[in-house]
Amino acid sequence: METFTLRDDFIKLGQLLKAAGLAESGAEAKAAILDGLVKVNQETEFQRGKKIYEGDIVEFEETILKVVK
Repeated sequence: METFTLRDDFIKLGQLLKAAGLAESGAEAKAAILDGLVKVNQETEFQRGKKIYEGDIVEFEETILKVVK
């Protein structure tokens, strides 16, 4: 499990995928989310604007990210 450190109180899911290097662009992140390929706290998430907070777990492909502050 990898970690991603927040700079603010939250980050939007699409921005997180891009910032963590899991998606090369916002469009790629959006497509992955809309295709149901991303899980937040073990639930498939379809909203790219979903706010991700400290303690959340994001899964995409083979990568699992724990969000820390």
